[in-house]
Amino acid sequence: MVQIESNVKAAAVKPVGIELRRMIGKNIWLYIMLLPGLIYFLLFKYLPMWDLLIAFQDYQPALGFWGSRWVGMEHFSRFFSDPIFWDLFRNTAILAVYNIVLFFPLPIIVALMLNELRIQWFKRTVQTFIYIPHFFSIVVVVGISYVMFTTEGGIVNEAVAGIGAEKINFLTAPEWFRPMVTLQVIWKETGYGTIIFLAALAGVDPSLYEASKIDGASRWHQLWYITMPAIKSTIVILLILRLGHFLDTGFEQMLLMINALNREVGEVFDTYVYTNGITQGQFSYSTTVGLFKSVVGLILVVAANYIARKAGEEGVY
Repeated sequence: MVQIESNVKAAAVKPVGIELRRMIGKNIWLYIMLLPGLIYFLLFKYLPMWDLLIAFQDYQPALGFWGSRWVGMEHFSRFFSDPIFWDLFRNTAILAVYNIVLFFPLPIIVALMLNELRIQWFKRTVQTFIYIPHFFSIVVVVGISYVMFTTEGGIVNEAVAGIGAEKINFLTAPEWFRPMVTLQVIWKETGYGTIIFLAALAGVDPSLYEASKIDGASRWHQLWYITMPAIKSTIVILLILRLGHFLDTGFEQMLLMINALNREVGEVFDTYVYTNGITQGQFSYSTTVGLFKSVVGLILVVAANYIARKAGEEGVY
């Protein structure tokens, strides 16, 4: 009886193994192409998670991971009780809201506008020009901002002075810091962000538009009742993923834009980690701040995905 059962199991396992090898052999080049991405995520995303444990240690490089003293939640208590915590949270959250409210809808709007263009050469030319800023380093973008908005010969301020108004300290005034940072992000990433939405729009069945024309639908009605529902799921998924990086404001950009006069509104979690964690060798403390950001992002993703599923959308899982 035991021999019969083992033979049955072997017979069941063998076809599965053969089918698996056949599938891998048939798509071997696809798996090879997938391999670099898997290695990247394994080395730079998953393995570093182990190092998050130093947030619960008084980590000393000389003692190593196992030799350092465990302190539990001491660094978290220190971080949350520090008066600067709420300043950092407010500055980071305001910039994050600016990016979601002002920047996130723009690629959708631009993609819808490009989709309405019927002259193909003009459409491709516009796409090329609006994609280019994405490939500029953020250092170049900030440098362009300094050249254009400085009070010492900047194009914008020279134009302001030309109409008889007083020059504006765009680069040092605290009230201009957040608009400047948001405008840089908009200029750099809006064009490139349209790619996914244009791909989603390319999948809309043209017969739907033709049928709506026969029924007398205007371009506005086509946009609202055909185009928008077709890309709604894409918008929801990208918004959920965006919330996962809610507290990520871009370290390089913040570091380049901050100065002594606007630091009160420009200091965010990323720059705080660098100035008070990395440069002072407080590795455990800086890891605590990074872990806090990750937990907030995870909570927002889970909550947004739950709301999306309740609203009838697919979500990300």
